Amino acid sequence: MLKALKKIFSKGEGEQPVATPAAPAPAASQPAQSGEKRPRKPRNPRPEGEASEKPARGPKSDKPRAERADKGERGEKREHAPRNEPAKDEGADKPRQPKPRRERKPRPPVVDNWKLEDFVVEPAEGKTRFHDFNLDPRLMHAIHDLGFPYCTPIQAQVLGFTLRGQDAIGRAQTGTGKTAAFLISIITQLLQTPPPKERYMGEPRALIIAPTRELVVQIANDALGLAKYTGLNVMSFVGGMDFDKQLRTLESRFCDILVATPGRLLDFNQRGEVHLDMVEVMVLDEADRMLDMGFIPQVRQIIRQTPYKGERQTLLFSATFTDDVMNLAKQWTVDPAIVEIEPENVASDTVEQHVYAVAGSDKYKLLYNLIAQNDWTRVMVFANRKDEVRRIEERLTKDGISAAQMSGDVPQHKRIKVLEGFREGKIRVLVATDVAGRGIHVDGISHVINFTLPEDPDDYVHRIGRTGRAGATGTSISFAGEDDAFALPPIEELLGRKITCEMPPTELLKPVPRKH
Repeated sequence: MLKALKKIFSKGEGEQPVATPAAPAPAASQPAQSGEKRPRKPRNPRPEGEASEKPARGPKSDKPRAERADKGERGEKREHAPRNEPAKDEGADKPRQPKPRRERKPRPPVVDNWKLEDFVVEPAEGKTRFHDFNLDPRLMHAIHDLGFPYCTPIQAQVLGFTLRGQDAIGRAQTGTGKTAAFLISIITQLLQTPPPKERYMGEPRALIIAPTRELVVQIANDALGLAKYTGLNVMSFVGGMDFDKQLRTLESRFCDILVATPGRLLDFNQRGEVHLDMVEVMVLDEADRMLDMGFIPQVRQIIRQTPYKGERQTLLFSATFTDDVMNLAKQWTVDPAIVEIEPENVASDTVEQHVYAVAGSDKYKLLYNLIAQNDWTRVMVFANRKDEVRRIEERLTKDGISAAQMSGDVPQHKRIKVLEGFREGKIRVLVATDVAGRGIHVDGISHVINFTLPEDPDDYVHRIGRTGRAGATGTSISFAGEDDAFALPPIEELLGRKITCEMPPTELLKPVPRKH
């Protein structure tokens, strides 16, 4: 499989390099930077195929980014795309004078007496330590706080390439540590390369695009945890939240790492609030999901605003390597390293899996009795359609079980409240679609119930991955009815083993008691 994928690209990868990136540079003093909002400039959009004609990126330069730009190493600086100007009111002939903006002072990094010697991890056969990559001590401090002594397989493989500035494509499921892999690469790049001397608000140096609001929030939280001792600013933009509030955040300080959904990022970009021509590292997470959700045209618009692919580092991650995903990777990367985590390792051994053969008319009775009779308090229920999710949540609530739904129809501010209630135990059952549930990371979920089996086997792995996290045990129960039993064989093929189909006990099919 891996050999076949590599043939798509014109240049082979060769042997994997030893994890010996350059030693981290000491913290560079912040140059005198402008706190003003960047003036708008007209710009000719880049044609679709033009990026492929640019020369490939050479080895990472030791010169500061601003100096490289002055000497022409980045190439000629491109101007911005034309923005949609507001209609002029009658008599508005005089140019409006911009109000002086007072920049909030940069947040100082947390300082304490921690030393790298405090983070002791003994070498172990078959394992890679973060120490082996000679990371910046500030980053190692955060890794120590998070309790990550050894790299996961995706981290060990990817970091050997990305810390040297090489593009990479990774196939990895949720829960494999891929988020930390690309965040460590980003933070290392930003710490080793000082920001440009002339800098404006709304110019991120690293850009992460993810398909769902929940995933964006999760990535941003992880970035804050890893960057907390560095002084780097992390921002996240998602739809469904107060636009003006996000705009005030953008205007209050410089942006180093920006995590966003495609639609909301385009909103800011087209209004002239976010400029992407200073992006040094770009990450596309869950590229297969963005394809499924129809986001690729928006992503193309975003990428046209960034430096050419030879002038930025691009990392792409996907749960699957379809032809469409690989074609996108070929367009947007330069000689990428290809890292693949075998699918048989994605289903956690800590999750006990069951399948109940049940008629469609009995599914709700089985669901209610499982939860009520066993007094489960933190359960996730998945269904394939939004209308199914809504009906299940309404019936559970009517029958006295505290439940909430998570789907594309739920506004973002309500999603946040629902997740808080679920984490705090105020909500016993969270009913979700695959898209909405993919970015949910809540500890202590004891059971995952597939009310309907997913048509895509990879979604099954994502679903059951909500339980059995962080070394805890969990249970998944799937209902196989006459309408969805066909989905079971592909799931078993992906898992590499059979799942025994059981008949539910009679007491679990008794009628639901009516609430008076």
